[in-house]
Amino acid sequence: MAAAERLLAEGTSFSALSMQCIADEAGVARSTLYLYFKEKSAPLIRPASGLESGSYRLMSSWSPDRPDALNRLADTLEEVIGHYRQRRHVLRAMLEVADRDSTAGRLRADEPDPFQELCQRWIGQAQATGQTSAAVDPATAGQVIVHGGFRVIAHQVLTGDPDRDATVARELAANQWYGAFRRPG
Repeated sequence: MAAAERLLAEGTSFSALSMQCIADEAGVARSTLYLYFKEKSAPLIRPASGLESGSYRLMSSWSPDRPDALNRLADTLEEVIGHYRQRRHVLRAMLEVADRDSTAGRLRADEPDPFQELCQRWIGQAQATGQTSAAVDPATAGQVIVHGGFRVIAHQVLTGDPDRDATVARELAANQWYGAFRRPG
């Protein structure tokens, strides 16, 4: 896994990465590598999981119930962007493999999305206290927040100017806040 990650960090694209390259970098025979990893995407699963768990840890520390929640959401999203930016080589590979690799795609699809569940809970609580419109569908809004937010973050990390991370985070936060968490009735 470390060898694959090093190669990605050095700029090797996932499509150019081969099991032989990974084996050479790790200093093992390719046949030995196949004992541990049946497919090229397998060494990427744990680093990709680390990206997700780290961003979940950051997001789950935020609470919409605080008086300064919108500003804190923007700050938290900026931290998430920074988290992904530090490991953008893993993010790039993860996005490259997600649509093409049945194992990686299936692993992701079989799991309930913890980010969406978190958003649904926050939206449901806001509806119960009258802070957001009862017309907001928590499941759909959670999906839009998570998938749309991830695409914005990924685009910023992979192609955007790092000096604009705070601006992107603030716009994303405002869209999520006023679009779902505090949508007028």
